[in-house]
Amino acid sequence: MKIVIAFALLAIVIALVFAGRAMLQDGRDGQPKSNRMVRALALRVGLSIALFLFVLISYKMGWIHPTGVPLR
Repeated sequence: MKIVIAFALLAIVIALVFAGRAMLQDGRDGQPKSNRMVRALALRVGLSIALFLFVLISYKMGWIHPTGVPLR
């Protein structure tokens, strides 16, 4: 379970890096801007929502359990 969540977080960070790279490179030297940044950010938002839903469903199914700070 931890590996799935780690891969999802890594994919979210990679999508953010692609969006930043597209933002810095698009429109240089008189070239028209493309939609690469918008698509990368939309992918990042979609992956974030999917990860949130996966964690929520995993909790409801009993696959993961909160550990939190122990109460005294």
